[in-house]
Amino acid sequence: MKKLIILGSTGSIGTQTLDIVREHDSDLTVTALVAGSNVDLMEEQIREFHPGAAALFDEKAAEDLRQRVQDTGCRILAGMDGIIEIASMDDGDIVVGAMVGMIGIRPVVAAIEAGHDIALANKETLVCAGHIIMPLARSRGVRILPVDSEHSAIFQSLRSGSHEEIEKILLTASGGPFRGRKKEELKDMTAEMALRHPNWDMGPKVTIDSSTLVNKGLEIMEARWLFDVPIDDIEVYIHPQSIVHSAVQFRDGAVIAQLGVPDMHIPIQYALYYPERAPLSGERLDLFKAAALTFEKPDPTFMGLSLAVSAAHKGGNMPTVFNAANEAAVRRFLAGDTGFLEIYDLIGEAMEHVRHIEDPSLEEIFETEKETLEYCVKVAGC
Repeated sequence: MKKLIILGSTGSIGTQTLDIVREHDSDLTVTALVAGSNVDLMEEQIREFHPGAAALFDEKAAEDLRQRVQDTGCRILAGMDGIIEIASMDDGDIVVGAMVGMIGIRPVVAAIEAGHDIALANKETLVCAGHIIMPLARSRGVRILPVDSEHSAIFQSLRSGSHEEIEKILLTASGGPFRGRKKEELKDMTAEMALRHPNWDMGPKVTIDSSTLVNKGLEIMEARWLFDVPIDDIEVYIHPQSIVHSAVQFRDGAVIAQLGVPDMHIPIQYALYYPERAPLSGERLDLFKAAALTFEKPDPTFMGLSLAVSAAHKGGNMPTVFNAANEAAVRRFLAGDTGFLEIYDLIGEAMEHVRHIEDPSLEEIFETEKETLEYCVKVAGC
């Protein structure tokens, strides 16, 4: 029986992780749950999965939850201190790091320091703090198991060769809902249009990031740390069918790829059971129906990719600036307060104006986020 601590249990990755627990309740059990403020869903999860502890970041929501579930015996904690306590608890074999945003970094650090393997879905952990996280994981003997479909595909493909045999990582992207649109057309694109992703069912923030290719830029930064490869050895391919989830090209010219239907349950379960494969219900890939698989070069009109690569090359705290400015811009776009192309403008301006720190500490990373968000408020009212 493998014990799971799920950080971000009410979000997209968290709820799909719990789907897998339902299917494999003889192998997997939930010992603790963490979320932000969703009291109703957290109560449902506590009553179904019977964790010994749970935490909500919002303290008022946590008090409400405490009153609701006092009959269950589940211990309810609150705030960042409570979340870190849960991430560090002994009663867990693997921690699913699925909290969205910078809030997810400290709990993952705490879980690593406690010696837990991490099934990682939180992008900011490696984008902003990869230079801290990966050495820490190595020093504690902890495995960082990727949950993103692309990084899971690379992880699976790498079982065909050693790190020294890698020539290039081929990172695929669907192209999002605006693939093929000209710059003039993008000026009029709304958040409602951007949220209509052609293949994947994701949260609003990630779906917008897919439409700008910012998401793919963040994934380049993650891949750099996960697989210890130079930025320039990671190549992005637009693959509209979302069947080839990514691939590795080895030094002998062989390309090993992972294919499948666009279903996040597959990479989540792979991380939970690694290095084994467990049965999983759901749709199977039918290559006859898939027919043609096509690949295109990224369109430079979608500047999220080039801005991300620039931030990655500069390094230090610049990926944090990129990430925080994008969050501010996406928030404005979702609220209807700015246009699609202005997302790129704000990111670029922040990267030019926020001070660069070569080797930031964890505290300096959070200070950079604060400084970037303050700059965005100043120039754009985010």
